[in-house]
Amino acid sequence: MIELHDVRKSYGELEALKGISTSIRRGEVVGLLGPNGAGKTTAMKILVGYLLPSSGSARVAGYDVVVEPLEVQRRIGYLPENAPVYGEMLVQEYLSFTAEMRGLDGDVARRRILHAAEQCNIEDILSRPIGQLSKGYRQRVGLAAAILHEPELLILDEPTVGLDPNQIVEVRDLIRRMGRTKTVLLSTHILPEVEATCDRAVILIDGRIRADQRLEELTHSRALSLAIAPADPGEARRELAALDGVRSVEHVSTDGRFHSFRLRLTAEADVAESVAGLAGRRGWPLRELRRDDRTLEQVFRELTGMSAEVVA
Repeated sequence: MIELHDVRKSYGELEALKGISTSIRRGEVVGLLGPNGAGKTTAMKILVGYLLPSSGSARVAGYDVVVEPLEVQRRIGYLPENAPVYGEMLVQEYLSFTAEMRGLDGDVARRRILHAAEQCNIEDILSRPIGQLSKGYRQRVGLAAAILHEPELLILDEPTVGLDPNQIVEVRDLIRRMGRTKTVLLSTHILPEVEATCDRAVILIDGRIRADQRLEELTHSRALSLAIAPADPGEARRELAALDGVRSVEHVSTDGRFHSFRLRLTAEADVAESVAGLAGRRGWPLRELRRDDRTLEQVFRELTGMSAEVVA
């Protein structure tokens, strides 16, 4: 659905995107994650045809965003950070106006408006002026307008910024429902947003992609923690370090006769069974053995600090 190849964008001397490449398959819900100023909005504006890349190529559903921008835009529903709604219009009027802009009319337009209103839970406010609505409802109206033409790809830029907790939950539910039938690209710097709605995360920092993985792969740690009670902690450490797949062993702490170790593993190693077997053979009482999975927040902090281990 989306293909980016070495996309760069400069504003004068400022290089906002420094050669990003990725692809997103149909049906994926992908979070574009990064701190403020990372280049997320620039990347999205290139995809929707609002900005031209300085170099590189971007394609949506097989169409080049520079050469065939109208074909791209026919297939995209876009909700920027601030929904582009007109406060003086009734919700029904605004959706009818949007339908007309999309080339929809008559029964087709009416059916699409009712369907979008139902999906976004705004049937009961169709006759209300948009200017009297809360920001949460305005976001829903903007989202309804973005899906009127039944796009293949939905692009959402910071869809929950400024919403209260209840409104955030409602918008997240909407995104999850949309993800059942559409490809969704969600830009945010709010980490729980990605964890709650996305299958995969692309982390953009300083105009470069620092990580691009499914969430379970991204947070899967290459480390094990264990607590054992060996007669000789130094010998235990050496034997643990000799196991296949163990890169290093750290003696973390001592609690009575139990010693806690942290094992850093090679990329694909799963050595828990080997560790348990070694403890059994050597007669070491084993109190704890667990994989040290990380949160998305930990991954993000490590990437922001450019931890060599995470980037590798």
